[in-house]
Amino acid sequence: MSDNRERNGVRVGIAAYLIWGLLTIYWKQLSAFDALELIGWRMLTAAVVMVVITTFRGTWPAINVAFHSKAIIGRLVVAALLLTANWGSYVWAVVNDRVIETALGYFIAPLATMAIGVFVLGERPNNAQRIAFGCASIAVVILTVGAGQPPWISLVLAATWSCYALSKRNIPLGAIDSLTGETLVLFFPALGLVIALSSRSGSAVDIASSTEWAFLLGTGLITAVPLMLFASAAQSIPFTLLGPLNLLVPVINFGLGWAIYDEPMPFNRLIGFAFVWMALIVVMTDRVRESHRRNRVATPPVTAQ
Repeated sequence: MSDNRERNGVRVGIAAYLIWGLLTIYWKQLSAFDALELIGWRMLTAAVVMVVITTFRGTWPAINVAFHSKAIIGRLVVAALLLTANWGSYVWAVVNDRVIETALGYFIAPLATMAIGVFVLGERPNNAQRIAFGCASIAVVILTVGAGQPPWISLVLAATWSCYALSKRNIPLGAIDSLTGETLVLFFPALGLVIALSSRSGSAVDIASSTEWAFLLGTGLITAVPLMLFASAAQSIPFTLLGPLNLLVPVINFGLGWAIYDEPMPFNRLIGFAFVWMALIVVMTDRVRESHRRNRVATPPVTAQ
């Protein structure tokens, strides 16, 4: 039963990450519209979808308790702002033909999370993590020199996603209920944003076709579905396996940006990516070895009776 649960968890996790990776194609269908307007619609429709899901799951009591605590509301607001910054940066990059930069951001994100562990939570880095930090730093320098400026979109994506993950540690709600709370916090600002931008020439209300409206109104669903799949996977497979699966997202984005959307890949950018990949390989190898070591220690040797 345990093996079957893990295999099913892997399938569900892969499905979540494939959907997240392929969302780039989804957002490309809406590239005719302003990124700020798109993020407003995404926040608005996501809130509606999460309300439906929460009603179906019957978990409103937990959310009601959270909304009666000023401290928890404050944490939800912080998480919501970080999530908005991450969503907004990603959507802006996709509709402005900078998909490869999103790939770099999500390749860097696990390293940024480790950096938060070291510099914010006071965790002690091991040798593998020090090497990874060094490789990531070299990558940023190479990309900065090659482009004439730091890879801001990539760094913002990595920083906001990692800080968002940190903010979730202090919210006493499950992943799905927490997202409901965050989207409810964003609902009225998103509604105001959509109303304000809808009056402009070229807005979705002004020029969107029926197909584009279907994509626009579906942004809440494509936000909620992979999250629920991820939450299910996280409950059934070890994080040492879930972590490497996460790399499917930037791998897909990298392939889409380079092979499908014909974004430039100069040699200096390829070298920068190579250093990031090297950092990830070092970290993942170290985590796998540490997991095996702990398993050996936890499992006593069998002796003859």
